[in-house]
Amino acid sequence: MENVSIIGCGTMGHSIALSAAWAGLTVNVYGVNEKDLENADKGLRSKLKVMIDNEVFTESTAEQIKGSIKLSTSLEETIEQSTFIIEVIPEVLDLKKEMYKKIESIVSKEVVIASNTSGFKPSLLAEEMQYPNRFIVTHFWNPGHLIPLVEVVKGEHTDEQTIERAMQVMRDMNKQPILLNKEIPGFIGNRLQYALFREAQSLLDAGVATKEDIDAAVTYSIGRRLPVTGPLMTADMGGLDVFSAISNYLFEDLSTDLKSGKELTKLVEENKFGDKSGEGFYTWDTDFSEQKNAEREQTLIHFLKNDLTRNEGKK
Repeated sequence: MENVSIIGCGTMGHSIALSAAWAGLTVNVYGVNEKDLENADKGLRSKLKVMIDNEVFTESTAEQIKGSIKLSTSLEETIEQSTFIIEVIPEVLDLKKEMYKKIESIVSKEVVIASNTSGFKPSLLAEEMQYPNRFIVTHFWNPGHLIPLVEVVKGEHTDEQTIERAMQVMRDMNKQPILLNKEIPGFIGNRLQYALFREAQSLLDAGVATKEDIDAAVTYSIGRRLPVTGPLMTADMGGLDVFSAISNYLFEDLSTDLKSGKELTKLVEENKFGDKSGEGFYTWDTDFSEQKNAEREQTLIHFLKNDLTRNEGKK
């Protein structure tokens, strides 16, 4: 197995570390300062408690996981023994490029450097690197310890060995990696997610239905199918002749907006950002926020348990 280090210990960083440690890896995690490390430690303990409470694993396993994660404010100490590094710092291009320069000054050219970016093309991120052949994107989805998907995106200069090692590390972490043959903005998941979000905004702006009913149209229909069948398999099961006919008459009426919808733009201008500000499309008081976040976490844990059972059955 690779010796994994994670650069950045925010929400995604410590969640990815939890996944790696749960899979049996010893993980070194870098944080900018002691406050970052304290927040990461608090986040880890909270997530581990939820997993114990939901009987995903025992307290003994949680202690082993926690003991396999080493937090540090020293970049050199974090990565000096690494063979595979995952960068999980803010989505600021210059900040990432500067971090890669620091990393390359410490590690050998055989060490893989991966980024958790959700949007930047790998070729852009690696354009100032000494060895861009060892650079790749591994985009985890939030929450990183509960969502199986990792989008693996190769750049213009990424070599085959780097791709193979990245895919294997993700499998070792019990993730479901998918490989993009082309680097495109937003990769696959976000392009699909925002296609749905664009249409939802358009329906709301046009007054077709309330926000509650638009959301319900997803959660009580396609949302129930998507955990089992994606859009292409769903079409196969429904009949490609039917889906082709509907595509031919419906596509021309779907939203082609190139910017955020009117209601979303208005909310952002009013500093109404959703859960983090207390108001967005919905009103997020403390009780509502805790309820909805807990519901989502419980549902994700339900599917995670199903995955674990299914994977055990394959062994």
